[in-house]
Amino acid sequence: MNPTRSTFGLIFFTKKANENGECRIYSRITINGKSVDLSTKRIVDKILWNSAKGMARGTSKESLEVNDYLEQFRSGVVDAYQEAIIQQKPLTPENIRNAFLGQDEAAHPFQDLFNYHNEHEKQVLAKGTMKNYYTTQDYILQFLKKSKKPAEWDISQLSYKFIADFELFLRTFKKKDDPQPLNNNGVMKHLERFKKMINMAVTIEWLDKDPFVKHKLKFNSKERGYLSEEELALVETKELKTDKLMYVRDLFLFGCYTGLSYIDAINLTANNLMIGIDKEHWLITQRQKSAKPVKLPLLPVAAELITKHRHDPRAISNGTIFRPISNQKLNDYLKDLARECGIDKNFSFHLARHTFATTVTLANGVPIETVSKMLGHTKISTTQIYAKVVERKVSEDMQALRSKLSRKTVPDGEMIILK
Repeated sequence: MNPTRSTFGLIFFTKKANENGECRIYSRITINGKSVDLSTKRIVDKILWNSAKGMARGTSKESLEVNDYLEQFRSGVVDAYQEAIIQQKPLTPENIRNAFLGQDEAAHPFQDLFNYHNEHEKQVLAKGTMKNYYTTQDYILQFLKKSKKPAEWDISQLSYKFIADFELFLRTFKKKDDPQPLNNNGVMKHLERFKKMINMAVTIEWLDKDPFVKHKLKFNSKERGYLSEEELALVETKELKTDKLMYVRDLFLFGCYTGLSYIDAINLTANNLMIGIDKEHWLITQRQKSAKPVKLPLLPVAAELITKHRHDPRAISNGTIFRPISNQKLNDYLKDLARECGIDKNFSFHLARHTFATTVTLANGVPIETVSKMLGHTKISTTQIYAKVVERKVSEDMQALRSKLSRKTVPDGEMIILK
């Protein structure tokens, strides 16, 4: 780029004030119409800031200190720009920003972000959730490799185009052991995790702006599977030949009659059993996923299953109510259980949770607010996604409505004939 034809500009501005009335001051470096924002790491009282002039107003001590700091900041950026011209380096706002900060301080490759994210989040996220993040991170590194970008590529160069290209990569990438590409919601989950990591980078000021601002995650809505009353009864009464399948069935039924997730159910101990305010047995626990407390009155089937398994030597040795089994093995065996029962549905432990929300509770008139609390959801809208009212409940509700309307509009003994 010919430096004599380039346009260079630098302005200072603030963003929304915090609860104390203080604003962070940012700079914007613009070269030939392209710009990049950079935090000055300085704050100012919003009353003192002159937005039109990009500086603090007045001659108070604070204003003079702020303006002196900004002037030094401006001189440093200008020096970086002039040095880039002398060394004939590409004149881009990103290069000037990096030169001003110093390459070592400015450069943050993806692996740095992954390491920072994993170190902080592994203390609060479940192992399964962290495993999903590791998979997303691996996809990002594979995309960098395919795009012929170096592994140390700086996240400051992230743009909307990078995200759009990464989305296309996810939609078309095929693993060696699985030729099927990811479905739409699988792609969206990876982008959702990517977005959360980028939000962290913005928060810790490794990025000045969020490249996801204009990107919208578009999940396809789908019906949540569950077992009907008849299917649930079939699972309960089916004669099984192996102890393995009988144990897996018991765990699955426990999920159907408590709504607990796999990890919350398998970690239950005797300490989680309480006598509730109704003098009946309750489960008092906490969802590992959200740390939301769960207080659950035990239904008879669930109580019987606890009694059946809590004295198993393997459970006692483990200090839990149920003997240990991995989620992967459990779900694999549940596929066998589905085949044994002749039910053409995707059996998983989460299907049991859905069944509790629909067939066991909502279809029997339990209010959705109560179901939401028993499931440990933080928002009732989440329960509305999980708990689809089954056809029998809809039929009963509509029948009641028909009866009510018929009393108002149709004489006794007469029937409306559909033509």
